[in-house]
Amino acid sequence: MLRETGPLRKVWSRGRVMKGIMKIIISGSSGLVGSALVPDLEKHHHDVVRLVRPPRQPGPGEASWDPEQGDLDSSILDGADAVINLNGRSIGEGRWNEDVKKELRQSRLDATNTIVSAIASCEKPPALLVSASAVGYYGDRGDEVLDESSDSGTGFLADLARDWEQAAAAAASSSTRVVRLRLGIVVADGGALKKMLLPFKLGLGGPIGSGRQFWSWIGLADVLGVIRTVLETPSISGPLNLVAPQETRCADFTSTLGSVLHRPAFLPMPAFAVEVALGEMGEALLLASQRVRPRALEEMGYTFEQPKLELAIRSALD
Repeated sequence: MLRETGPLRKVWSRGRVMKGIMKIIISGSSGLVGSALVPDLEKHHHDVVRLVRPPRQPGPGEASWDPEQGDLDSSILDGADAVINLNGRSIGEGRWNEDVKKELRQSRLDATNTIVSAIASCEKPPALLVSASAVGYYGDRGDEVLDESSDSGTGFLADLARDWEQAAAAAASSSTRVVRLRLGIVVADGGALKKMLLPFKLGLGGPIGSGRQFWSWIGLADVLGVIRTVLETPSISGPLNLVAPQETRCADFTSTLGSVLHRPAFLPMPAFAVEVALGEMGEALLLASQRVRPRALEEMGYTFEQPKLELAIRSALD
């Protein structure tokens, strides 16, 4: 069936958009994922509009919003094919205190609530809202195998991710489907991997804590690939675990990184040192274990570009 809307032309087959130009609105476009996603979508000839905050004035391909004030003109979203919400302060910057945790929550919930409110005011709501979340949703679960049907866990990150997802889910309607991306550690030229490089290059890297905690990860190429798949597949909704199929413990992750860098990776960082140096943030991000499976992606037949950690690390460091 062929559907035409103004200058947009899409070809649908068995519920999947095979080709076509989409109008896509993106928040958080300057972050680790967003800065790679925008050029990737533009490479695929989509019309991308980046939301920017004051005091910055919007330029070509940009629109202004102020999530702290709940300010987003619904006309920006009206008739869009998709809104991709990646907004949120990095959880890995500095020790957490009550002020930092409040900012982590507000940066995510204010943005999401502002977008959802604007969608509700649209004459023609966007067909899709893709909203970021994280595997922190599951909390610290040891060796328990977790998929999209697993319950949320406990702790600050679990509470944050659960509230973040609930805010996004409020946009779901007969007009708008909602997909929540539960991201693992994104292996890319930046983020967590960048923070690890210096000690490993100096030969000071190694397992953290027991090293037996599961670190669920995903290569940046697959983050982009999954988002494109979500855009193109109207049947997809609900939560998606964005993690690679290769289950990886912390010790496996660090030894693989050391091997790629041709450096030893046997100097452990005891759990108490993590707790002293980084406090609650270190416990939640480095010592917690989440053995997350990409069940929904596997069931839909998604083919991973970077199914193995070594491949993802080498690609990120090229």
